[in-house]
Amino acid sequence: MVSFKNLGLSNTNKMFEVALERKFAIPGYNFSNLEQLQAIIIGCGETKSPVILQNSPSAGKYASPVMVRYMVQGAVEMAKELGYDIPIALHLDHGNSFELAKNCIDNGFSSVMFDGSHLKYDENVSTTKKIVQCAHGKDVSVEAELGVIAGIEDHIKSNKHYYTDPEQVEDFVTKTNCDSLAIAIGTSHGAYKFKVDKESDIPELRFDILQEVRERLGKFPIVLHGSSSIPKNYVDIINKYGGKVAKAFGIPEIQLRKATQYGICKINIATDFRIIFTAMIRKYLGENPDHIGPRQYLGLARQESIEMIKHRNTEVLGSANQAQYI
Repeated sequence: MVSFKNLGLSNTNKMFEVALERKFAIPGYNFSNLEQLQAIIIGCGETKSPVILQNSPSAGKYASPVMVRYMVQGAVEMAKELGYDIPIALHLDHGNSFELAKNCIDNGFSSVMFDGSHLKYDENVSTTKKIVQCAHGKDVSVEAELGVIAGIEDHIKSNKHYYTDPEQVEDFVTKTNCDSLAIAIGTSHGAYKFKVDKESDIPELRFDILQEVRERLGKFPIVLHGSSSIPKNYVDIINKYGGKVAKAFGIPEIQLRKATQYGICKINIATDFRIIFTAMIRKYLGENPDHIGPRQYLGLARQESIEMIKHRNTEVLGSANQAQYI
């Protein structure tokens, strides 16, 4: 058993407090391997942005919880070595049980999410509350979810989208005592978020729901999942070099920026990493068929990811140069 504090991590409470006050969103970047983790640290360090490192159940299983702990501890030391003074949290993304949440807490996670959005309301409340009681005893933050976000990503799969009911949020937050709440306003998991033929047909997020939730909850942290933008240039590269990623559209960056002005203080980004890594690896190997060094193509993917992170932090989330206030 290890405390996140011994790993040099922060929980998300102060991050969200500052983000709400200054109207920006903390980036929640998912990672599955070393290069993605390095990219997050470098991209956020160079932009002086606070960051939440996110690990899903299947990504944790892939690496093992112990390996994730030591990778993140190494990432914190790497940040210090490079002179980056930024707050870093380690978050369980879409946890699906009390047992998993507890295991992550015991392995140094500073924040955990329980996704009970698919459960009946009372069951979602009771399990979330149980996790909160366990986590708060160790100063760990808890994120919960109301409303179902459609799409497929990692272990998450839902064919239907159910918007968050604003009339439930006050009761849910009061009963569970969670620290932040993910809501469903039209975002979607995975690369195929919308059944449209062109980008101009992407529907706008339900800012009316977001605004009502904000009015009901006041200064309470609200989170947006399924918020990758799926850059078209990388999709085109994938398809040019043998891939078949058709009609993949993400959330327009202008809508994400607008969401931060309505009080969204954390935005999750996972699929963009997958798109960029796949594009760069396909491109490199397609242009260099005789090369076999993983550092060559993974290094290229890492550098492209760094540039994406720097752009998102600076131009979309507004988190660049905010670390000093936390």
